Amino acid sequence: MATFPKRTHTCGELRAAHVGKDVTLTGWVQTRRDLGGVIFVDLRDRFGKTQILFAPQVDQAAYEGAKDIRSEYVLSVTGRVAPRPEGTENPELPTGTVDVEVHSLVVLNKAETPPFAIEDDIDVNEDIRLRYRYLDLRRPVMQQNLATRHRGYQITRSYFDRNDFVEVETPILMKSTPEGARDYLVPSRIHHGKFYALPQSPQTYKQILMVSGFDRYFQIVKCFRDEDLRADRQPEFTQIDVEMSFVDEEDVMSTAEGLAADIFKGILGVDVPRPFERMSYREAMNRFGSDKPDTRFGMEIRDCSEVVAGSGFRVFQETVAKGGIVGAICVPGLADSTRNQMDNLTALAKSMGAGGLVYLKVHGDTIECSAEKFLKPEEVKAIAVWAGAVAGDLVLLISGPWNKALTILGGLRLEMAGRLNLIPRDAWNLLWVTDFPLLEYSEEEKRYVAVHHPFTAPHPDDLALLDSAPDKVRARAYDLVLNGNEIAGGSIRIHSTEMQSRMFRLLGIDDESAKLKFGFMLDAFKYGAPPHGGIAFGLDRIMMLLTGSRSIRDVIAFPKTSSAMSLMDDAPSGVDPRQLDELHIRIV
Repeated sequence: MATFPKRTHTCGELRAAHVGKDVTLTGWVQTRRDLGGVIFVDLRDRFGKTQILFAPQVDQAAYEGAKDIRSEYVLSVTGRVAPRPEGTENPELPTGTVDVEVHSLVVLNKAETPPFAIEDDIDVNEDIRLRYRYLDLRRPVMQQNLATRHRGYQITRSYFDRNDFVEVETPILMKSTPEGARDYLVPSRIHHGKFYALPQSPQTYKQILMVSGFDRYFQIVKCFRDEDLRADRQPEFTQIDVEMSFVDEEDVMSTAEGLAADIFKGILGVDVPRPFERMSYREAMNRFGSDKPDTRFGMEIRDCSEVVAGSGFRVFQETVAKGGIVGAICVPGLADSTRNQMDNLTALAKSMGAGGLVYLKVHGDTIECSAEKFLKPEEVKAIAVWAGAVAGDLVLLISGPWNKALTILGGLRLEMAGRLNLIPRDAWNLLWVTDFPLLEYSEEEKRYVAVHHPFTAPHPDDLALLDSAPDKVRARAYDLVLNGNEIAGGSIRIHSTEMQSRMFRLLGIDDESAKLKFGFMLDAFKYGAPPHGGIAFGLDRIMMLLTGSRSIRDVIAFPKTSSAMSLMDDAPSGVDPRQLDELHIRIV
């Protein structure tokens, strides 16, 4: 059996205190420098780098062997730790005060020249990185990201264990219950013509666990959604799934805050203030144009509807008369924007769905308005005052239906803040958004659909509106937002068969269809379901934000592309026709 010297220390471990000791290191060659008479190699493992030295006066055989090694060769080296000569220390490396003078070299494996350098901040196409993911994962930043993710797992499990939660694994092969995103289907070989689905969420199972008496459940779980292509979404993702019995919103939100605080403290060393800020859905939309508002900077939306309702500008008049809104944001210091810049801004607003963009340039006592043909000078001034503009500011106005106009203004707010560098990068703002609508009408499907999911309980104060004005009913739902990103969402659930059946009917799911899709759950509720609620954290997104990564793909070991492809192993791929025959499947 082939053997080799096993490591006594990692490549990130050695310090001045180890000087004089014989050690064995194993790892990959980062760089090799032959200075003629001495060869330096940076040896790397996931813990760091150590400079090792080959010299004929230390060991002739090791020195001769080092002449042939190249980047990414896998080595085992044994040598004595020595202090670096004064003036040659590397303060950027924790191991930068020592060398290892090698007297034994074993080449464990050779390596071809990699298609890109194994170092951070490389300028290489992401598709290349994903195709050679096993090399990309050798980069220190990627190893740090996955180590941070590992730390997040341990913090999560420790927190819930301390708080009497039970970790339960729910099935990956489950019943298809299409009500939301599209399922990934798995054909059954044994039961011809029938299919499993991969879980979009363990939602039904965790509610069944509450019926079963497991009053505090959590799970770090893989979920799957066959969604249309989006830049930073994955077909499979990981969430921290939580459910609790005999609770209300306050209990679930307090528990979630505790986990978030532990994660921030354990990973970043940051103490986040609790309780987190709270904001209703309508307030978030009215002030920030988003149900996941970024509150790290101002530039809040101002509702100018009252100011312009009686103006001579028919577009504004008709919008307000129909119940819409004329909203504005004040952008500091851009009153001198050129005509071309304003044309580009208008095009941006139109790309977001706006019919057009009205703007004011505030120059001291004079105000330049793009709609001056339709607005009187006193009306223009009133808008500027209402928007909070001062000399040098640019005011952007959007009109339209409430949700649409505010969403466009929210998009413009983020765009302009990014351009002006108004968003502080070292701030962590956590807040709850509550009182979401329970339902919204889908013009495409010609029916009401659940804003969150069909198991969310309606607000008790709004029950009388369920039949007469279902779009005005609030949900007992809550989203946790971090710096303008939704990182968790949850709700208090319906726990009675009657109310759940009523909700299905509101969603256009008749009793027969409901029994077919969710009969097991409705039956379970008949046997004493406790009041319960829960929340799910998007682990991938949290890790992306905490590590400062540009994409969730940088915190997932083996991610898919935006087109749901795995470039490394070419998945999805064709299968043997015999496999299809066994499943009674024919490709059309």
